[in-house]
Amino acid sequence: MHGLNALFNPEKVAVIGASRSPKKIGNAILHNLIRSRFPGKIIPVNPREEEIAGIKCYPSMTEVPFPVDLGIIVVPEKAVLSVAEDCGKAGCKALIVITAGFKETGSEGLRRERDLVSICRKYNMRMLGPNCVGLMDTHTPLNASFARGFPKEGNISFISQSGAMVLSILDWSFDLDLGFSRFISLGNKADLNEIDFIQSCIEDPYTRAIICYLEDVTDGKRFLEICSEAGRKKPIIVFKAGTSSAGARAASSHTGALAGSNRAYDTAFRQCGIMRAAEMNELFELAVAFAHQPLPQSERVAIITNAGGPAIIATDAVERYGLTISRFEKETIEKLRQNLPPESNFYNPVDVLGDAPEERYRLALETVFSDPNVDNVLVLLCPTAVTEPEETARTLLKIKEKYAEKTLFAVYMGGRTLEAGKKILTGSGIPTFSYPEPAARAVRGMVHFVRHVESSRRQETPVDPGPLDRGAVEEILEQAAADRRLVLLGHECSAVAQAYGIPVSPIILAESAEEAGEISEQIGFPVVLKISSPRISHKSDVGGVAVGLQNRSQVERTFQSMVDRVRRLLPEVPIYGVEVQKMVDSGTEVIIGMSRDVQFGPLIVFGLGGIYVNLLEDVSFRFASRLNTREAIEEMISETKAHTILRGYRGKKKGDIPALIDAVARVARLALDFEEITEMDLNPVRVFPRGLSALDIKITINREK
Repeated sequence: MHGLNALFNPEKVAVIGASRSPKKIGNAILHNLIRSRFPGKIIPVNPREEEIAGIKCYPSMTEVPFPVDLGIIVVPEKAVLSVAEDCGKAGCKALIVITAGFKETGSEGLRRERDLVSICRKYNMRMLGPNCVGLMDTHTPLNASFARGFPKEGNISFISQSGAMVLSILDWSFDLDLGFSRFISLGNKADLNEIDFIQSCIEDPYTRAIICYLEDVTDGKRFLEICSEAGRKKPIIVFKAGTSSAGARAASSHTGALAGSNRAYDTAFRQCGIMRAAEMNELFELAVAFAHQPLPQSERVAIITNAGGPAIIATDAVERYGLTISRFEKETIEKLRQNLPPESNFYNPVDVLGDAPEERYRLALETVFSDPNVDNVLVLLCPTAVTEPEETARTLLKIKEKYAEKTLFAVYMGGRTLEAGKKILTGSGIPTFSYPEPAARAVRGMVHFVRHVESSRRQETPVDPGPLDRGAVEEILEQAAADRRLVLLGHECSAVAQAYGIPVSPIILAESAEEAGEISEQIGFPVVLKISSPRISHKSDVGGVAVGLQNRSQVERTFQSMVDRVRRLLPEVPIYGVEVQKMVDSGTEVIIGMSRDVQFGPLIVFGLGGIYVNLLEDVSFRFASRLNTREAIEEMISETKAHTILRGYRGKKKGDIPALIDAVARVARLALDFEEITEMDLNPVRVFPRGLSALDIKITINREK
């Protein structure tokens, strides 16, 4: 028994630091193990006790006469290392270190945590924690935590970087009668992390949906690799905290997290098929939906209501979330007309009127559920003096049982008078909401998961950029590093692009006015001149750009006046000369860029380019490591308005999308091949009916890579 199996399915569990005192965590953990009816052997370890709770106590792990699978350490932080060493010597397969006082406390705690990991490596033990609440598995059953209570058996696994969230959600689940398969408190993630437990929950036959509270991701690249596969098998919903700058700082200080950008997390989750909850409520709304409902067969939604206003709100929410209001068959409309009062609305949304008893709801439900154009149903009930919320709830259960292949969501819009009805519904696994919007949002989440699974099954064409000149790029980067420059010059950027087959309008460095004139005659007029300096990012701001130059004399005069003007404005800035570039025909201007995220690696951006890129923000993002098929790149491009223009919007000439796909693939490959490149900005890239050309390229490097 090794690794995570020893955590979730141990045969023998030791509590090192077990205590008689009800106020001690060691006491709580021991009694939680007992109360959870753990079927294996429980071993309290405490040198001052002979027995605790009627169970024989051992003075140390080295004196336990049989092998132990799981050791739960709850001793003062200064004793943790020696106890872990004893656990290793005793043959433990896994540890749960409850004790705090490690990297979250500073440099001394970090050193202690690293030593703890070294001990685990030495004895081939896996570790949860330190600084955690522990874990629970309702199917073993096992409560290896100091939480108050044990969840009802269910099929949702909760993985949390915050121990407090584990405790709060567990307590909340009792009110909702909501079952879980696993609760996992990650703590500092010194060894095992969220990726390991997501992988384990994917393999767990009792887990149907996985929800996570995360403040950071330990290994972004591994997260992308593992979760891209995991997200196709089971729904994963994440609430990522620390989205604001202040929140990110708080997350960092909480468990020593190294935070990537919020946009990077959004992109990572999306590429993996992970649903990101905007609020904690949404996290559990989605979890309940996936845990108890079938996967929707389409995005078509029917609404049944006893009030007009809520129906309008529900309809708006359905359309806002990209779902479709079902169009009923003629037979459905006719049946509704026969069974409902003449004042009712027989179209979608169906209004059964404010005085609707249970029987009227039943007739509407039977009719709507039997329509082949309906796959998801939202049932709204507002309390009136004559509604029958409990009876209607029981009818919903019967309908759900009869039409088990369709999703059903209840919206009971009220408080005290509807509580009994809500309990009937939630206790039987029907997701129940107080407002229409979260119900529609839950349907949207389920539909997105189905679409992600379907798209992952499609046949895709691998991108093959062909032979690339890595040596030429290495030489340019080495020269920039030798010059102690962080920014490549324009002609160097052009050479890097050419080495990787990225179409570019060549840029040639001229060190004198005469040389600029000669180059202009060679490449042909009209030309553009740009000042060449690693310290000037926005050249036009200092008069460092001149366009549309038509002859040699104009070029030579402009060269000298440009250099003189920039030197006068910025006397301390080094100037290498002026770069000469031939002007190209007009086309659709787009941007292809890259920013290297601290967690996930190179993040590729595509969208409308030119001077309005920051104003319009018509961009989409993907990580380079996942842009390995033509279909993936085309999907990225299609998310922007640029794609609409490239397809020939309002008579405009079409752009060469296959050439654009190839260029994006080459930029992604360049970013993956050279970690020292931290940023790239190809803007604008002009896309023509045949081919494209990058007109301006900026590349930033990290000399330390």
